[in-house]
Amino acid sequence: MSGAIPAPREMMEAAMGELTDKIKGNVNEAIGKAKQAIAGDPATRTPEDDKLAAEGAGQEMTGKGEQFKGSVKGALGDNI
Repeated sequence: MSGAIPAPREMMEAAMGELTDKIKGNVNEAIGKAKQAIAGDPATRTPEDDKLAAEGAGQEMTGKGEQFKGSVKGALGDNI
């Protein structure tokens, strides 16, 4: 039935999926920003620092994607 009200357990699992994705996103974004900060000034970076900065930028973007995924899950709720 498409108009059925979801069971409390299903609602809780959907909410936890949303929350989990948002938390993972925040953690990945923070770690990515920290890696970029550790890499330092672009003018004085070594090749290893450049690699760390690139890795951090990628991880930050992954975090933003996970946060967006959590937001979409929250908006769509049981319809996904």
